[in-house]
Amino acid sequence: MLFGIKPKSLILKYLTLFDRGAESIRMKKISLLVFIFSLLCLNACSFSTTDSPIAAELASPSQTSPASAAQTSLPIPTLTPRTSPTEDPLPTKAPTFTSTSTPAGNQKVKLMAVGDIMLGRTIGEMITSEGFEAPFLFTAETLSSADITLGNLECPISELGTAEEKTYAFRAPLAAGDSLAYAGFTLVSLANNHILDYGPAALEETITTLQSHHIFPLGAGMDEVEAYAPVFLEVNGLRLAFLAYADIPATDYDYLSWEAGENTPGIAWAHPEKIQEGVRAAKSQADVVVVLFHNGYEIVQNVSGYQQAVAHLAIDSGASLVIGSHPHVLQRIETYNGGLIAYSMGNFVFDNFLFPPNYSAILSVKLTPEGVESYELIDVIVQLNGVPQIMPYNLED
Repeated sequence: MLFGIKPKSLILKYLTLFDRGAESIRMKKISLLVFIFSLLCLNACSFSTTDSPIAAELASPSQTSPASAAQTSLPIPTLTPRTSPTEDPLPTKAPTFTSTSTPAGNQKVKLMAVGDIMLGRTIGEMITSEGFEAPFLFTAETLSSADITLGNLECPISELGTAEEKTYAFRAPLAAGDSLAYAGFTLVSLANNHILDYGPAALEETITTLQSHHIFPLGAGMDEVEAYAPVFLEVNGLRLAFLAYADIPATDYDYLSWEAGENTPGIAWAHPEKIQEGVRAAKSQADVVVVLFHNGYEIVQNVSGYQQAVAHLAIDSGASLVIGSHPHVLQRIETYNGGLIAYSMGNFVFDNFLFPPNYSAILSVKLTPEGVESYELIDVIVQLNGVPQIMPYNLED
């Protein structure tokens, strides 16, 4: 037993789940076939832990294509932060713990995490035509039951700016802020490859919109201090710190150019030395540190060597929980050095995808001053319109 979870075959669990309703309706039979196909795809690559090399100078995975990565089997690299006499450490801000309950609590916190949340395109039209509840109509009750709920916001929420010249530029209507609040989100990561799709003005309006709904933005800001700053929360007497970093492989766009600067808006980039410094500093002022990464290859279920290396670095530096996004598909969960790593939580709200990306989950974690006490996955199917729905365990109802 590890983290309070009995070793159990997930495949048996899911096949049993679907078998109960195998005689119900034709759609459920179709879902079963599609789901088994997804499981086979996931199982085919879930045991591989390396698929991309890293250059000696700690280059990001942008220098290795997914095709070459899939054909390469190299030892997992060990990340050692670079030291440069010309690099000054980022300015730090004194932590401000925002208490969401009485400090004299039981020091146990229930955290729920999901993957990519994209509230533009047809989802944005749905928000406008059907109401802000629409994207989370089937999941809000579950998400709101946690003490802390978080995910990756894969678009700006704004009416400002001009679309960047890139293949996909997303933007959500202002009412999307109401959608996230309705679902009970506490904080969202902005450290990704879409938050600046409409430029700095849209980023600033996104941050303002989130804050007006009492949702903490993480991993981006109007300068590097804001972008790299942790969010501190105190819940049930437990002090938590959250950090977010992006490292997106270069495709049609140079996302490293989005890194926040001294006087430049942008995102927090996953430089190894920034990860180590940020996690260590946060850990010195909090009981538990949670790190969110936006990295890996899209629609690749293998965990890349770089994903594993930076996740291990975060845990070794003091984090208890690492949560990943960007691949759009679920990737494996690993226990490492007393910490828990969910390499990719896949899609959560996202249109224009089919299976396997439309098979997803909610990660529910119990945290204590010692770190992760236990965890479970709540099965989710993202419907064809992009809206997630929790899979019922009793398919006869």
